[in-house]
Amino acid sequence: MDIGHKIKQLRIQKGLTLEELASRSELTKGFLSQMERNLTSPSIATLNDILEALGSSLSEFFREEKEEQVVFHKRDFFVDKQEGYTVHWIVPNTQKNEMEPILLELPQDGASFVMDPHSGQEFGYVVEGTVTLIYGEESFVVHKGETFYLSGKNRHYLKNEKKTTARVLWVSTPPLF
Repeated sequence: MDIGHKIKQLRIQKGLTLEELASRSELTKGFLSQMERNLTSPSIATLNDILEALGSSLSEFFREEKEEQVVFHKRDFFVDKQEGYTVHWIVPNTQKNEMEPILLELPQDGASFVMDPHSGQEFGYVVEGTVTLIYGEESFVVHKGETFYLSGKNRHYLKNEKKTTARVLWVSTPPLF
């Protein structure tokens, strides 16, 4: 682990100058500069003082974070076939995230599950076909290339009344599926 680099990143993230960190940690600006460039190493006690001044702790600092996956391939997708629809989770394990994108396939006469009222918002883009969005007491026909955006305050679902399969990129926040 590059301690100096990580301290510098944390300092910059907190919007502090070397001088401000030096004042808060009661260390010299020169020592901190050398430490950030890995020309010197802090003792555990000194590192603890620096981290405390940065609003962190030794356990947080040394916690190894798993590198975030940025690109997902088809082999990463999870498919769940249900009666009336198929859900493709196109970003795995999104329950821990703030939003959840899925690719929803609706065959002829298929329908998604009914979403009861919830806090949050949803966005959909019809990639292929045509769907009917039932939102509360209203219904809307949404064609290929069109979108919908709604709050979760009303019960809602999608259905496909056409003879071809419909595919919808559906993003919800918070994750619902």
